[in-house]
Amino acid sequence: MALLNFKKRESAEKAPVNPTVEAFLKDYSIEVMPRTAEKVEDFRDLLPEGTRVYIAHIEGTPIEDMVKTAKRIAAEGFPVMPHFPARIIKDAATLENWIAMYQGEAGVDQALLLAGGVAKPHGEFHCSMQLMETGLFDKAGFKRLHVAGHPEGNKDIDPDGSTKNVDEALRWKQKFNETTDAEMALATQFAFDAKPIIAWADGLKAAGIDLPIHIGIAGPAKLQTLIKFAIACGVGPSLKVLQKRAMDVSKLLLPYEPTDVITALAEHKAANPEFNITNVHFFPLGGIKTNANWAIENGGASAKPVNS
Repeated sequence: MALLNFKKRESAEKAPVNPTVEAFLKDYSIEVMPRTAEKVEDFRDLLPEGTRVYIAHIEGTPIEDMVKTAKRIAAEGFPVMPHFPARIIKDAATLENWIAMYQGEAGVDQALLLAGGVAKPHGEFHCSMQLMETGLFDKAGFKRLHVAGHPEGNKDIDPDGSTKNVDEALRWKQKFNETTDAEMALATQFAFDAKPIIAWADGLKAAGIDLPIHIGIAGPAKLQTLIKFAIACGVGPSLKVLQKRAMDVSKLLLPYEPTDVITALAEHKAANPEFNITNVHFFPLGGIKTNANWAIENGGASAKPVNS
């Protein structure tokens, strides 16, 4: 019966695009991995012109596979932002080599710097700040550097459940922003509830952290998949949104879609133009095509694919 329901939904007449959501989705970005990117025949069939594509570097993925993926996506016309996870980079020489490979083979000039979800560092780096301190990204002329943001904290960084270390790191990155030639922004972990996101963003601004925020949003996916990822990634208060949905039998078998959280954030942005969330960054946990199609259905001109 669930399959029949999905079919009816797909064949239903499309609802008009919400102009507020359309505006909020302008210049959204999306994250892929080498193995997930391989499933996409041509990103131009799915993504708008100029979409920034992050490439997640999971422990064990050879740098050659990362560079190959970056080269392929760049060749299709999209700016590529590979992850540089500090804890899997052995030393400064390795970092310099990775930068050279990405630049030489894929023309990469932007990066997401993060600690990386590895318990034991492979070498001398354990946090993104150490990568920035090498000066290698500025030396290579990188135009954009993003760093991680955590709207609901990070127990890996603050095991006591506070935000002390996360906040201290953000203050350091704010100062670094004043010295680097690269444009900086915060790319955040995903969350499911707009209220804690808004409170966190407002709190940063009040604390003098004015880096633009690219808010992490989980794309459409099965509810079980999202709950699994949310728990693994340490998502906090907004996990209750998924738990509440799981208790609703009428919604249990339907895929989760980020419509509610994005609409709420879009409306807040429209009412508060100076709000420091500037972009949406999608984690396509239910698949790249599924995520892109949701954006196409809800984003109007902001999500129109290159090949359309």
